[in-house]
Amino acid sequence: MVSRVIPVESFDLVLFGATGDLARRKILPSLFHRFQIGQFDDSSRIIGSSRSKLDRAGFQSLVADAIREFGQAGEVSEGDISAFVETLDYVAVDARGDAGWSELKAHLRDDRVRAFYLSVGPSLFPEIAERLSATGIATVESRIVLEKPFGHDLASAKALNSALRKHFSESQIYRIDHYLGKETVQNLMALRFANSLFEPLWNSTHVDHVQITVAESIGVEGRGEYYDRSGAMRDMVQNHLMQLLCLTAMEPPARFTPNSVRDEKVKVIEALEPVTQENIARGQYRGKNGDSYLDHAGNPASTTESFIAMKVQVANWRWSGTPFYLRTGKCLRQRESEIAVHFRDPPHNIFAGAAGVHGNVLVIRLQPDEGITLRTTIKDPGPGGMRLTSANLDMTFADSLPEAGRPQDAYERLIMDVIRGNQTLFMRGDEVEAAWAWADPIIEGWAHSGGAQPQLYDQGSSGPEDALLLMHRDHRRWRSIGD
Repeated sequence: MVSRVIPVESFDLVLFGATGDLARRKILPSLFHRFQIGQFDDSSRIIGSSRSKLDRAGFQSLVADAIREFGQAGEVSEGDISAFVETLDYVAVDARGDAGWSELKAHLRDDRVRAFYLSVGPSLFPEIAERLSATGIATVESRIVLEKPFGHDLASAKALNSALRKHFSESQIYRIDHYLGKETVQNLMALRFANSLFEPLWNSTHVDHVQITVAESIGVEGRGEYYDRSGAMRDMVQNHLMQLLCLTAMEPPARFTPNSVRDEKVKVIEALEPVTQENIARGQYRGKNGDSYLDHAGNPASTTESFIAMKVQVANWRWSGTPFYLRTGKCLRQRESEIAVHFRDPPHNIFAGAAGVHGNVLVIRLQPDEGITLRTTIKDPGPGGMRLTSANLDMTFADSLPEAGRPQDAYERLIMDVIRGNQTLFMRGDEVEAAWAWADPIIEGWAHSGGAQPQLYDQGSSGPEDALLLMHRDHRRWRSIGD
């Protein structure tokens, strides 16, 4: 049974875009679960805001339906829903006009934490930030929360950061990457920095290579127009995979504080070597009967990638000579996200003639079954001499820590960290700009090559052949997706 937690400080959370898809699917159900386990102070409130002409009762009904549909199965009760919606209020606001801002200001209390969650299109970020400041709704202690994308390239990221900093200090800005809220991602830091077993081996002397995979089984249908402007590089690599790379490769921070952790992440990005086109594989899923990427994107001439794999080098003393292989794609064999650290083979095999001696592999699984696995080599049980085989030391969180209850959704942890004022799991402005400074030349390289068509791959596969060749050239193999 999950123990009740200490409530956070009383707050007023204003949710812009409160009737949108992300709010209904993720943000509001996450807030509901935090309310259920007692993390809300009795006077905390959530104020929904959008252009929709709703009243309080209408918004409460919308939220109740969203929780019934998207709340955690087996944990939603009508009594809890009724109690939760009493914390809700609603104000219709025109983000690009004057309507509703004075009414919103009248709903806020002076003696509470004020947080503004912008679950809206990025084009509205500067306008909402400006109006929050101009109307006096935002104070010097308020917090503003932004969803990705944080720009489309380095120039737009700098422009967005500049617009935000006119009205909010960096200490008030919370840029969400929900991957950083995943339990296993945070456990990666605990695994490295709280255990003497791994950190002495966490370097190029002992690590042969690292594979980071974020595979999705679904395509881009329903969001094809947006995705076709972004592609896998902008949509996934520049943010999600970059964050996983940073946490894997970073040096130990001096202390576990927001800026100390983020300082080390920025150093990793700045140490990344430029990636040449021969170390990149791009793909596009194909299909029949109108279900290819080109069909979903609505652009028969599209050269946008739905899959990308690349070999990345971190140019510092710790990782010199140890490549990081990144891959992500749509319509692959299975939904799967993991970080696999492949240690080097033993320097000498004392078991002459015995096959099966391989380096250890530490796998940090982000989804679907969060946990950590260490592949070890052992003797195959039974008579007949020394036969070696592999066995896994497995810590699946749901099995190993059942008393902890279900894992928190990433949004639950991140939203509560906003209320606490803890920026450790949020991206800093210079970090975002450094990531774009690395990514832009890669994207520009494709444009200069004439917008070459990505290699086609079958839905339900592990990606294009070029991705396999990327590893085979180095006499390595990708871990199988779905195994």
